[in-house]
Amino acid sequence: MPPLSADQAREFLARHPDIDSIDLLISDLNGVMRGKRIPRDNLDKVCRQGVNLPASVFALDINGHTIEATGLGLAIGDSDRVCRPVAGSLMPTPWLRNGRQGQLLMTMVEPDETPFFADPRQVLSRQLERLHKRGLTPVAAVEMEFYLLDRERTGDGLIQPPRSPRSGERASQSQLYSIGELDEYADFLEDVQRAAECQGLPLDTALKECAPGQFEITLGHCDDALRACDSAVLLKRLIKGVALNHGFEATFMAKPYGLEAGNGTHVHLSMLDASGRNVFAAPDGDPLGSATLHQAVAGMLALMPASMAICAPNLNSFRRFQPGLYVPMTPTWGFDNRSVALRIPSGSNDARRIEHRVAGADVNPYLLLAVLLASIEHGIAERLTPPAPVTGNAYEQFEPSLTNSWHRALDLLEASEPLQNALGRDFVHVFVANRRAERDLAMQTVSQLEYAWYLRHV
Repeated sequence: MPPLSADQAREFLARHPDIDSIDLLISDLNGVMRGKRIPRDNLDKVCRQGVNLPASVFALDINGHTIEATGLGLAIGDSDRVCRPVAGSLMPTPWLRNGRQGQLLMTMVEPDETPFFADPRQVLSRQLERLHKRGLTPVAAVEMEFYLLDRERTGDGLIQPPRSPRSGERASQSQLYSIGELDEYADFLEDVQRAAECQGLPLDTALKECAPGQFEITLGHCDDALRACDSAVLLKRLIKGVALNHGFEATFMAKPYGLEAGNGTHVHLSMLDASGRNVFAAPDGDPLGSATLHQAVAGMLALMPASMAICAPNLNSFRRFQPGLYVPMTPTWGFDNRSVALRIPSGSNDARRIEHRVAGADVNPYLLLAVLLASIEHGIAERLTPPAPVTGNAYEQFEPSLTNSWHRALDLLEASEPLQNALGRDFVHVFVANRRAERDLAMQTVSQLEYAWYLRHV
């Protein structure tokens, strides 16, 4: 896709005369939006020259601290790189400042205009190039779960579900798939829908998830995986912004409540050949799918343990992996089975696809898609064969084997030759160094639970 042109920028500003400033956004390793804000008159310059940001934007931990062990900080003089606009991402942000704000996604390049290796969007782009060489184009859809929270904390300083805008009652029940719960929060959901339409984000469905205050919004299938992830990161920003306007907070933490379901990010993937045929569909209509589908599943299962550091990128991520809450804890697959890690949904042969159910809502969507596509390419290249699909309850048939250790997950990623080769060794070094430093810092904090359990009794 050609870059955003100055003519396109001028046409956008002419259509939106009230917009007086533009947020230039880039997704860091955690999926946190970083960047700069410019007045509208500077947009033409950004289209022509880009904007400078330090390479260390990809060395930042969740607190915004530069992790020097990545090698992207003072070791290179904290030097700048140019960020270029992403075509199709210039759009209004109607929930901000009465519509006077716009936003534009950026991606970082080297001085010679080649992709910057540590930019997650460029990491995904690299995987797409590998698949395109095989004549394959992935089709992706992202499902995102989140909680709405009351901005008022409990007397103990803990989070709590919000009060319904209509009934005034605080949510206390699961009410999975409840239309009544959607009605209670209809004003919020309608504003999300309107803002998404304004931004051209392809919302598909919204549903009440299985905990008080928890919802899921699904994006439609897209045959441009980069655009699918662009939509996911922008939808997260949108939901958080609209929630604040309604007096709530929205969180995509993987496990905000210890005893309730966690927030996941599920990804549906199919694959098209050069003629537009879904290569996961069996030519003879076999409901078990094609040989390529089985190879893709086998690759995703084989690299799933080493992918855990991407799927569960922080301390809280691993609290989500508990039995009984529909979170996969073993590399398994099956047909129309929500107890497995890779579900092959029911439906027509032409729509055959894989649903990946492991990652938390705190994942960086670009990196998640990158490891999934790398895993699929690995399975196809090596002609791997998966084990038999699981029927029945996988939780009762298999002991948990995916690591619940952040430390171990990083070791597995670092030791994975297929993922090192696919993602790039320099990128894996930056990611692992960044996450290890954040883990070390987290280990220095003593929790209230530890005081309550151990202070007087050991």
